[in-house]
Amino acid sequence: MGNKQQLSEIRIPELIKILEQRFKKYSHRHPDINWDDVRTRLQQRPEKLWSLNEMEETGGEPDVVGFDSETGEYLFYDCSPESPKGRRSLCYDDEALLSRKEYKPDNSAIGLAREMGIDVLNEEEYFYLQRIGPFDTKTSSWIRTSESVRKMGGGIFGDFRFGRVFIYHNGAESYYAARGFRGLLKV
Repeated sequence: MGNKQQLSEIRIPELIKILEQRFKKYSHRHPDINWDDVRTRLQQRPEKLWSLNEMEETGGEPDVVGFDSETGEYLFYDCSPESPKGRRSLCYDDEALLSRKEYKPDNSAIGLAREMGIDVLNEEEYFYLQRIGPFDTKTSSWIRTSESVRKMGGGIFGDFRFGRVFIYHNGAESYYAARGFRGLLKV
């Protein structure tokens, strides 16, 4: 996903420093990845910095969790301990948002992710994140839902309880103060 938004010349080095500090603090998330390579890739893809900043500003604490050798892209996931605070109280998607007659949330998870230039984690990606976790021990996160489930009005979400990951379903139009979403950005 591309985004035409740009960061200020002041914010760019600040953001890169934040990302570098987090990368070094949580080295277990990316044991075979070198920060200098990540920084070089970020400098080559400045259009991705705006989305990373959006992830940071909404409380996602983005960090590198992998590398796609086929595309040469680094995978940044939201690694905040709980679902990002700035992305909670959202229904699943725009269709669900439009279907609400009363008490509409401000946005949907899919809609906000699109605005930020990121993707909502799918089920496989969520399980991968939880292998380096645990995450969402007090909150939950919407997960990209299959069309077959979505056609029946549902959405899926996950959390970590009792030492394991749980995947649940709910009406896609539902929203809760403790449910947000986690994003993925490929750089």
